[in-house]
Amino acid sequence: MNQRQLASRSARTIPHALVLLTCTLFFWGCAGPKQELLAPGATLAPYPAARGELLWAVVPLRNESGTSTVDALRVSDQVVAAVEQVRGLRALPMNRTIETMRVLKMPFIRTPGDAARLADALGVDALVLGSITAYDPYEPRMGLTLALLPRTPAMFGRTAPAIDPIDPRALQTSPTETAPAEATGEPATVVSELFDGKNQSVQMDIRNYAQGRSEAVSAAGWRRYLRSADLFAEFCTHQLINQMMQAETLRLARTAPGRPAPSETRSDSEPARE
Repeated sequence: MNQRQLASRSARTIPHALVLLTCTLFFWGCAGPKQELLAPGATLAPYPAARGELLWAVVPLRNESGTSTVDALRVSDQVVAAVEQVRGLRALPMNRTIETMRVLKMPFIRTPGDAARLADALGVDALVLGSITAYDPYEPRMGLTLALLPRTPAMFGRTAPAIDPIDPRALQTSPTETAPAEATGEPATVVSELFDGKNQSVQMDIRNYAQGRSEAVSAAGWRRYLRSADLFAEFCTHQLINQMMQAETLRLARTAPGRPAPSETRSDSEPARE
């Protein structure tokens, strides 16, 4: 075979090879690299499992950010969704809470008595109240404050009825020095955070949150939570509810039955109080 025949044969072979390579790349691109499915992190409620799932209600958040661009009801719905993702908790839909407040002619929660009336009308174990303290959809930036008001003994790790604070004999035999929070109306836990999308610590938390919630091979990846104000608010509400569960775990550990009273844990070097 002379040189001219070899060149002619090579010229016919190259197009076939290019077609084969193009088809291979096309089908590989359509199928994409095989992805391993990863489950997102789960948050567990620290309350007694014998009672089953506890029911919470989220009161519409107040807008104290100084801007009218934030949709407070949308953020409130995202708090409801964040509570629903906690194992051991359920949350009432925001529409039901709003409708009940309308029936009670209660546009806002002004006093502990208002909170008690709303919780009783809804039949929930706790109320979540809060406000939006800062908001910027472009940076992005969001400040949130949430307070938890428990209403049933299960929220205190008990299955028996709560102590009646009106009975002085019950107060004398109580192992704690103060009345239960469901009687005083004081929040059991308050969490507050300012989430700044430019902060690298916040970005690391977003990347961990996005694991199992975003496509790893997409162009945006976990950064889509920084490019969408709605997704950023979803992350913020989830993160703050997670902090609330951590604080509740510590609170229940401090008030667990059998824990020594404060006077019993005083060190010998501490002077006695009159």
